[in-house]
Amino acid sequence: MSGVYYAAPHSNIRGSAGSRAVEKKLLFLAALYLLAGIMSLYLDESGALVIIAVVAGLSVAVAFLLIHIYWKASGFRGDHYLLPVTAVLISTGLVFLFRLDPYYGIRQFIWILLGLGTLVFTSRVLVNFRFLGDYKYIYALLGLIALILPIFFGKVQGGAKSWLDFGFFQLQPSEFVKILLVLFLASYLAENRAVLSAGTRSLGWVSLPDPRECAPMVVMWGISLLLLVFQRDLGAALIYFGTFLAMVYAATARIFYILFGLGFFMAGASVSYFLFDHVRDRVLIWLNPWPYIDNIGYQITQSLFAIGSGGILGAGFGQGYPGYIPLVHSDFIFSAICEELGLLGGAGIIILFMILIFRGIKIALHARDEFSALTAIGLTSLLGLQTFVIIAGVTRLLPLTGVTLPYISYGGSSLLANFILLGLLLNISHEANDSL
Repeated sequence: MSGVYYAAPHSNIRGSAGSRAVEKKLLFLAALYLLAGIMSLYLDESGALVIIAVVAGLSVAVAFLLIHIYWKASGFRGDHYLLPVTAVLISTGLVFLFRLDPYYGIRQFIWILLGLGTLVFTSRVLVNFRFLGDYKYIYALLGLIALILPIFFGKVQGGAKSWLDFGFFQLQPSEFVKILLVLFLASYLAENRAVLSAGTRSLGWVSLPDPRECAPMVVMWGISLLLLVFQRDLGAALIYFGTFLAMVYAATARIFYILFGLGFFMAGASVSYFLFDHVRDRVLIWLNPWPYIDNIGYQITQSLFAIGSGGILGAGFGQGYPGYIPLVHSDFIFSAICEELGLLGGAGIIILFMILIFRGIKIALHARDEFSALTAIGLTSLLGLQTFVIIAGVTRLLPLTGVTLPYISYGGSSLLANFILLGLLLNISHEANDSL
């Protein structure tokens, strides 16, 4: 079989052992990490807030352990490492949100419980997930509807009109459309991989597929990006675009698609620069934020000050000044982590995400069919790109985009979507190990 994503279906990816002992030990360590963080935050304090924080920490730790017990009892064979690594990231985010603003910590605690419920639901109801490959055009329709709604009824936030306001909570549909896009592309590419890889027409030395074969895929992708441009949610558009390219390359192993796509992206980025003021502002402060430190460059410069002041070991938990960074609880929480835990703490977070991405790629390599493999690659690409885009933005490696750091930043829509993503990856690994 050609392509770069598919390997032997009966390889063990550390998820087939019946006891799930590794997962249990790692979850206990994650629970200790979470409780130690909460206790160190409120060590010399008392009152209702302390009780709420301790109850939140204990509840989250117990919820993760209960999921492990349920999976063990039900014979679930999903990857042993994804849940514990996610638990550490969730714990880091919860502790830092209580440190930054208890209001967001309490709300995040509620979203975490809802997200864990979503994870259990996904791992139970969609455990035999391959039927999802039969509904690609339904995903396209649902995705387009979800992207259209904010254009007419959305709330502008951070320069992007991508939020639906329901009063007591807000929803960002583009977070869930990412998963629909992955399922659509995985189904379509699995069905048409041979034609897209070999091509039916020639343009010089390049063989191209028939336009009729790739038209639905390109139209779906193009409309999604156009709608995102109307929403001005260009951070999400960048993640969509990167995921699209990653999945096409995984299916076809043809570098031509990547080069063509990058050229198309550069053209789109140039047009966006001239169309949108907030895009121009972000490019300006990316190139040189210091002349704008009192206005549009204030946020990124405060982020750089925070990261720089943390040094190697950090100022100490609770000893920094992350409150000077606007939106530190969402877009810039990585800067707060680096300030108080230092370079080592920031590097630790990056390593945890690298482990998730490594496990996701390994799951794709051991998947039992093309749809499963492409879905795993797409979901892993989503997670990796979102992490890279926000960390690169707050460190000024790339222009800043308003996306959250998965599992750590405050944000209900992002958290729920990423728990669905995690559940689908676990289901793919469960199926890969089911025959062992």
